[in-house]
Amino acid sequence: MKRWHIACVVAFLISSNTFAQSRDQLPLIDAHSQIDTEVNRDDIVGLMDKAGIAHVILAARGKVKPWHIAELARQHPTRITASVRTKGGVYFRNSAKYYRLLDIQLGMPEFKAMAELIVWHAQKGKKAREVILPIDSEQVQTAFQAAKARDWPFIVHIEHKAAGKDGPVFLKSFEKLAASNREMKFILIHMAQLEAEQVERLIKAHPNVYFMTSHANPVVTRKSSQPWTNLFTGGVLKPVWTKLMTTHADRFVLAIDNVWQQHWYNNYADQANIWRRALAKLPKKAAHAIAHKNAEQLWKLSPVK
Repeated sequence: MKRWHIACVVAFLISSNTFAQSRDQLPLIDAHSQIDTEVNRDDIVGLMDKAGIAHVILAARGKVKPWHIAELARQHPTRITASVRTKGGVYFRNSAKYYRLLDIQLGMPEFKAMAELIVWHAQKGKKAREVILPIDSEQVQTAFQAAKARDWPFIVHIEHKAAGKDGPVFLKSFEKLAASNREMKFILIHMAQLEAEQVERLIKAHPNVYFMTSHANPVVTRKSSQPWTNLFTGGVLKPVWTKLMTTHADRFVLAIDNVWQQHWYNNYADQANIWRRALAKLPKKAAHAIAHKNAEQLWKLSPVK
């Protein structure tokens, strides 16, 4: 009986200590991720807990329907924000179904963000097709006007390196849109595959341009043939990025951008952990800005605890 009692006390102390440690961790908001039908929606919050993600801004892809995302946001309002899906074949083809899908999502109160707009996207295996659309195309501009009317950040997907000679052209179009809409916030997802000096130039030129850190860490880059920007050397931020992210901490937004099943089930915690360790080495104010506060401000989220 005594042994049983001691074991219970020890188990309680261990679990209490684990809770205290997790509570003291740097809170992380994943400002952009997606799910398809290969991901069990009932697993999402548990996978977030495992990775130490306090909140996710979530969009559908594949055959996942808008009401599936809305239901998750209703069930977990402090953990999940529904994001309007744009990508897909109907987007690329400029089908009438694309506009109906936008209208359905924009009419649902659970949707409080606009997911990325694909402008230049390289072919990636058999799952992700090449998409090249001018930023002034009808598809992009319709979503842009919807985001503008709701004061949502506008996330643009440009793969600058993969685009080759098209990269500077598409980046210039993006800059023109940002410069002519200074009251809006614009975000380049995946760092737009830019290097530090290019990012610094954009930060100085455009006070309303931000950068998402998705796909910019070795957990992704070592398994990918794509020319993603890698902010790390080994498990630590490169000095040039440490300096830039400290000096301009208010312009970087943490995001993971889970896409496929393996991202959610195999890599989510690894990516969250490498970012938590890296950010912990920055000044506290900068670390919290990138980890969660910038996302809270941009999407008007309740502060995480």
